[in-house]
Amino acid sequence: MASESPGSLQLFSADLLDPDGFDLAMAGCDVVFHTASPLLVRGVTDPVSELIEPATAGTRHVLGAANRTPSVKRIVLTSSVAAIYGDAADLAATEDGRFTEEYWNETSSERHQPYAYSKTRAERLAWELAKEQDRWDLVAVNPGLVFGPALSPHTNSESVRMMRDFGTGFYKLGAPGFEFGIADVRDVAYAHFQAAMQPNAHGRYIIVSETINLKEIADMLRAGHGGGYPFPRWTLPKAMVSLLAPLRGLPRRVVKLNVGHPLKFDNRRARSHLGIRFRPAAETIVDHFAQLLRDGLVPTPSPAGTFDR
Repeated sequence: MASESPGSLQLFSADLLDPDGFDLAMAGCDVVFHTASPLLVRGVTDPVSELIEPATAGTRHVLGAANRTPSVKRIVLTSSVAAIYGDAADLAATEDGRFTEEYWNETSSERHQPYAYSKTRAERLAWELAKEQDRWDLVAVNPGLVFGPALSPHTNSESVRMMRDFGTGFYKLGAPGFEFGIADVRDVAYAHFQAAMQPNAHGRYIIVSETINLKEIADMLRAGHGGGYPFPRWTLPKAMVSLLAPLRGLPRRVVKLNVGHPLKFDNRRARSHLGIRFRPAAETIVDHFAQLLRDGLVPTPSPAGTFDR
């Protein structure tokens, strides 16, 4: 990657759980991007060790290294809209019917939505540590579910898993009525750059282009890639989703508080402060699936209507 890219790229070994693991990499830097945090929503057996501890300890260790590095002037933290809300049902408690940067997730816990809880704990800790010093400032980027073409064929992100589920027929019987705030990975990258380089950038920034559900994602994929794939054509009834949820490793409480509940976000702050022109969700979704096809990560339909892996 370094040899094929313009400029200079150096790679260092680092561990979120190592208190001194970031000092060497950070030496001489003006800006630090803290992007690393586990994103697991399926198959979590120990939320503390798998999610909460790496997220909070990693934040403490990265920001601690910044305190030991005199050149650091700004830290850009990759947070999430999960630190703003826990379940779509939380929208009912907002004043204007949409989530803004003023809101914090107050409903998640170790047992309920542990990933969202880990992101909330980590961002709150970052702001606490930022207040304890006055040499560097902190800017938080809060993206929604990040889709879009990747630079590598790695498959260990939740968005890649979801997109592969569309291509492999996981949703062929119908899509659950979940809504998501979508962010294009290219817009998220640009948001981080602007958050680092804009002198007046401060506080939190919601990075969400649109809110769409799984059925709408399927419609976008069908329009962009044809009808030969097992994209779902309808939304499953909530009762059926709740019935099947445990078989898919999904708590019924998550279904109750999210399926059928609308989501709305206010992204005006990112547009006005960071100058972001959000890509349409359809472009994001179609481009992401095309990348998975190029890398052989989803099956392609054969003329007989079956799938070649």
